[in-house]
Amino acid sequence: MTTTPAIVVENLHFAYNDDAVFTGAHLAVHEGDFAGVVGPNGGGKTTLLKLLLGLLQPQQGVIRVLGQEPGAARQAIGYMPQSVDLDPAFPITVRDVVMTGCLSQHRWFGRYTAANRAAAIDALRDVKLAELADRSFANLSGGQRRRVLIARALVAKPRLLLLDEPTANLDPGVEQSFYEMLKRLNERLTVVVVSHDLSFVSEYVRSAICVNRNVVVHPTGELPPEMIGSLMGARQRIVRHDHIDSSTGDDEEGCCQ
Repeated sequence: MTTTPAIVVENLHFAYNDDAVFTGAHLAVHEGDFAGVVGPNGGGKTTLLKLLLGLLQPQQGVIRVLGQEPGAARQAIGYMPQSVDLDPAFPITVRDVVMTGCLSQHRWFGRYTAANRAAAIDALRDVKLAELADRSFANLSGGQRRRVLIARALVAKPRLLLLDEPTANLDPGVEQSFYEMLKRLNERLTVVVVSHDLSFVSEYVRSAICVNRNVVVHPTGELPPEMIGSLMGARQRIVRHDHIDSSTGDDEEGCCQ
């Protein structure tokens, strides 16, 4: 992992009308990191991703993504939102769903190149679904559909992958295999994933971004062995809340509680 920042946020202020979401927030995520964004509902997790994408504009502060302003960096970002306006019953193949991730590179819908089609297969290989390229999207399981949407985020060959609740409502076994896939992708991409399920996410992430009307980054640490048996019988990690915020010098215990 390099020490080059993939994401830099300084003195971020953002509000919806008079409802402040962030006031003076700071964040740094290095290239090659695998970061989990955690926090309560309404704390600002999705808002943070939209600010990083340039879909929302801060009232104050600096945001740099891959060294650029968010809008300029968007071609290098793969994004999977919480919900996608794609009717599962619509007669479209898996390959065609993935190629919709190339639309920003084309002026007119549907004008895909041979390179786009090849890139779609490459992206499906990344999520281990290349053999289903010609299958109807409607005939896939919920977990397979999520993988296809990840492939859609990968098809433009991004450097940064932003995922908003990608495993919501998936069975635990499917969820764990999903994070194993993200771990493989992290070998070549910076990955930032929002999730409510820290017990799964934190087994894989290197840092946890706690978002609750503020932004604080913590390392993850192994649970003491005597506690493992009480947590689903599997190796787990928890967030260490003994982090000293380098921007303020303050002890930031319990920010996600």
